Amino acid sequence: PPLLISRLAGLGNMQNENPNIAKGAVLVNSQPMPEGSVEARGYDFHDGINYEALFSSFAQTGFQATNFSKACDEINRMLQWRLSDEPIAEDEDEELKDPEARAQVKCKIFFGYTSNLVSAGTRETIKFLAQHNLIDCIVTTAGGVEEDLIKCMAPTYLGDFRLDGVTLRNKGINRIGNLLVPNDNYCKFEDFMKPILLDMRQMQRDQGVNWTPSKMIQLLGERINNPESIYYWTSKHNIPVLCPALTDGSIGDMVYFDTFDDELPQLRLDLVEDIRRINLLAMKARKTGMLICGGGIIKHHICNANLMRNGADFSVFVNTATEFDGSDAGARPDEAKSWGKIAAHANPVKLYGENSIMLPLLVSQTFARVVHH
Repeated sequence: PPLLISRLAGLGNMQNENPNIAKGAVLVNSQPMPEGSVEARGYDFHDGINYEALFSSFAQTGFQATNFSKACDEINRMLQWRLSDEPIAEDEDEELKDPEARAQVKCKIFFGYTSNLVSAGTRETIKFLAQHNLIDCIVTTAGGVEEDLIKCMAPTYLGDFRLDGVTLRNKGINRIGNLLVPNDNYCKFEDFMKPILLDMRQMQRDQGVNWTPSKMIQLLGERINNPESIYYWTSKHNIPVLCPALTDGSIGDMVYFDTFDDELPQLRLDLVEDIRRINLLAMKARKTGMLICGGGIIKHHICNANLMRNGADFSVFVNTATEFDGSDAGARPDEAKSWGKIAAHANPVKLYGENSIMLPLLVSQTFARVVHH
């Protein structure tokens, strides 16, 4: 029929035209790439095993390898900055007009980490930073304090993520991811804490000591007297360790049990003095840097202190969280800029990765070079 013939003819024309339409869609001509564009290229192991070259290649590899390289650059900028890099302001303090004095003024580095990094072997990486006085302020969680001290008394062991919780509970073994902590470790910690809490209460009553979480952590670092401890070194170097949720863990359990001893007035911990301490540290600094491994309270506490100075100058966030739930942990650095927690002129980096891998690698390319090179 004529209608069918007409349709078949139209189909034939369409088939003839389709390749040209498809080619036009697929083979779109490109505009030239901007001058200075970097080629994506990785390390070639045919050249042998050269870890220095491998890490250097990350800058051009793409994805999180490139973000790793950017994070290293940002940390190195924190470490290298000196006031002598800046022009002398007209209203500069007289003592800071001297070039040698200016060269001694460094960026204040705020370092935050969650407790799991102390439970894991990353504790030794963190201890290295404190031992060599490479950071200026720490913010951590209760577990980030107590797990370090407990490891001076008894070890944490490797286990498996899939171990049954009820079976472990019946054996008195606690699981942290694929790590195992015998409950006896916390009993030893209680033996360590009880006389310290009694001393603190006595000093509070007899000497009028106004205890804060940071003062308590300083005392714990002195009493542990073990160079394997992070807080042994922070106490040696007077590095303030802030922990606004110090009672949220085993330390809190010990403090709670201690409240039933009526021999002395109950212990008081002053959070207000500590918030003043960290905020003033940020406000008085000429430049500040933030290295925050993890999220939650440790991330926000450091960022909020830097809000008091209209933002940190250098920032690196390392975690696995995404921004789509509106959490502070997942928030990208640009969100912090909107609050004034990161300075408008800054070039912050977020590295998406798990810190038991990322933190040691970052330190190897930054802080460790200050000490060993």
